[in-house]
Formats: sequence, C-alpha cells, structure tokens
Amino acid sequence: MWISIVLLLILFVLWNTTLVGYRDKQTHMLTTDESKVFCEEAKSIIHTQGSTTAILMVHGFPTTPAMYSYSAQRFKSAGFDVYVPLLPGFGTDPKDLEQTTFTQWFDYLCRYYEDLRSRYQTLYVLGTSMGGMMTLKLGELYCNTDKAPDKLVTIAAPVVYNSIKERVFTDWRLYFSRTLSLFVASINAHIVAGNGEGDDGADNWYGYGGLFIRPGISLVHAMGKVRKDLGKITCPLFSIHDVNDRVIPFKNLKIIEREQNSKAFRLLATEMGDYNHSRHALLSYHSIQASLTDTILEFLQENQNAQT
Repeated sequence: MWISIVLLLILFVLWNTTLVGYRDKQTHMLTTDESKVFCEEAKSIIHTQGSTTAILMVHGFPTTPAMYSYSAQRFKSAGFDVYVPLLPGFGTDPKDLEQTTFTQWFDYLCRYYEDLRSRYQTLYVLGTSMGGMMTLKLGELYCNTDKAPDKLVTIAAPVVYNSIKERVFTDWRLYFSRTLSLFVASINAHIVAGNGEGDDGADNWYGYGGLFIRPGISLVHAMGKVRKDLGKITCPLFSIHDVNDRVIPFKNLKIIEREQNSKAFRLLATEMGDYNHSRHALLSYHSIQASLTDTILEFLQENQNAQT
C-alpha cells in the first residue's frame, strides 16, 4: 500500500512539474480590442515619425505597455519609430486572459513583427520578462531568415521555471498548479491600475493581479522550447537581468549566455538598491530607467549594420 501511495505521489509531482502531454487548447488567432481596455495607460504605445528604423517593445505577464512609458519616449527622441502593442487577453478584463494561451499571444506578436519587418529598413526588438522570452523566440524563429531582426534586447527573460538540475526555483506552486487548473482558471484575479504599495516607479504599474493558473501553465510550458532553441539565435543579442530579481531568478541570464549562439552577445547584470519592488521590470523604475535606456541605446546604435 505504501509503495502505491509513494508511486502515485511521484506521478502526481511529475505530471505537474514536467507538464508531460500538455498542449495549448486555444490556438486560434486573436486580435486586440483596445476599446475594452480598463484605462488609457493600458493601451498600445505607438510613436511614428517617418523613420526608417523602428523598435518593437514587448510587455510582460500580466502587465501592459505602460511599463515602457519612459523608454518609449526616449527611443522616439533618438529617432526611432516605436511600437509597444497590447497583447490579446491583456489590459482589458482578467477573464479575457484566462481564456488565452502563449500560442495565441506569440502568434499575434509574430504577425505584428512581420508587418513591421516588411516596412522598416532597421528593426529592433526589446522585451521584458515574458516579453523577453518572446523576444528570444522571435530570434529563434527569424534570425537565420530574410526577416531577421537587426538586434534583440531582453530584460529578465525566463527560460527555466523550476529546475533541480539548474538550481532554479521560481515558484513552488507549480508543483500542483496543473492539477489545480482542472478546477479553476485563476485565483483572486483583478485589475491593478496603479500599485500604491510600490516605490521608485513601481507604484505606476498597470495590469492584472492575482494568480493566473491556466495561462501561467501555458507560459511555463512554452519555456522548454524557447530554451531548447536558444542556439538558433545568431542575431546581436543584449541580455539584462538584476542579480536580486524577485520574480525571475537571475540564473536564467547565465543559461541564456551559455546556450545562445550570437557572435555579438552582450550581458549586463544590474544590482539595484533597497527598494520596495521586485527589481524585475527594470525600465519602469525611476532610479535606473534613464541610465539603462542610455545603455540599451548605445548597444542599438553602435555598428548598426553588424548583423552576424
């Protein structure tokens, strides 16, 4: 009897953690209806000025384009056309996100990217957290094609969630989330339009709060393929992560460094001070956003034709 109980427990843990057999159920194409956003700050940010150079900026999970308000203006001032799209399911109602998957978010982003690539001589992509993971995946998909991005920038991008081998532990709740997802899509899902508990700019956070179980599992499942294909990234890549990130473990940066294949790779490990925030969405923090944007601009503007 005890052997059976132990075996069942092992199978339970493996089924939840390895996500064996998982497939996104929702895969049909989605669009974003910005007439339904919960506030103006959640809308896409678009600055066009007839430039031949554009930057596509990808927000995180479960946030909105507002996280790039400062940097979008800076990139505009640098002469770029700037695009920060609101991904489907985000910025409207938490119930919308519950019904969507990574496959659908990334499909929307690919269509958006390909449209920009066809219209701009130079195109950069920058993403934070989930957006950074998507930026890596765009590189894996397009770097060795005629649609290759000119340069990629990732901030706090996850490629591993929980791994004993890598000693990466993001959230212990993954160990039973798949089972829980059979019964509920989310827990305490709600809109956050300004977070009064943060400081250093974290108080101006717009997105969803709560635990998004089903879409979260979809996101975690997608990480495996992104990591597996890191070697396909040959475009210039700049990866940034804070050593004390409280959302995505810093060890993800080292994995990206070790497994990507860009001959123009650059790494930056920041170390922020003692603030009441997660040290995660770096471009949203007043204390670092100016200097970090300067550093990113330096990377994007140097040797602009150095595509490897």
